[in-house]
Amino acid sequence: MALRILPAAPDLLAEWRAVHNEIIPAHPLSQDDVKERAVNQILSVAYDGDILIGCATVRPPKEGSPAATVIVRILPPFRRKGLGEKYLEHVLAVARARGARQIETVVLASNEDGLRFAHSHGFVERNRYILDGETIPFIDLRLVTDAPMSAD
Repeated sequence: MALRILPAAPDLLAEWRAVHNEIIPAHPLSQDDVKERAVNQILSVAYDGDILIGCATVRPPKEGSPAATVIVRILPPFRRKGLGEKYLEHVLAVARARGARQIETVVLASNEDGLRFAHSHGFVERNRYILDGETIPFIDLRLVTDAPMSAD
């Protein structure tokens, strides 16, 4: 297991999009949607060796806010192998380097693995909401422990 994390923009945006849309089929993104996100968000893709295993998003804090949002998505065949945890550690470091003093995430309610992962890494639910035209809620969570972020 050799986790390799690369910036998605600009030549790996299609791979980022493919992972996003597989994990969140209720809210697929177009190529233009992803290009727009890449302007203000930090998008990355992760590989186990040469095999694409996931993607992540870091939304840096906006002016006047201490919170960044981090979202790690791991494809089902690669879950429960420690790759998601290593990827989370990476994106947490990226968010903190951008000034984050609070960390949040968002998970589609139907993604039971994602919710379990978030809860097991210290995130607690804050809010549920449904986007216009959708039926499955998204869940906002906030990190309340530093345990997974410890560099020790």
